[in-house]
Amino acid sequence: MTNNQGEVSGERLKSFIKRIEKMEADKATIAEDIKEIYSEAKGTGFDTGIIRQIIRLRKQDESKRKENDELLDLYKSAIGME
Repeated sequence: MTNNQGEVSGERLKSFIKRIEKMEADKATIAEDIKEIYSEAKGTGFDTGIIRQIIRLRKQDESKRKENDELLDLYKSAIGME
């Protein structure tokens, strides 16, 4: 934010920067926690690649997921995979 003379509000800028830095640190911590969960799942015999696919699918809208499944089936059929 600048005032009429073009000066930057240092305290406001620092506030934004500190908030972003905290969120980045939180994001790194969460990413490490997720990595540990995948390792735990792998250690108990689960295929983490499939788990990742399921998570990706669960994020999608149901109608979009069905549309993608139908398109995938159509393409597989076209090249003789089914």
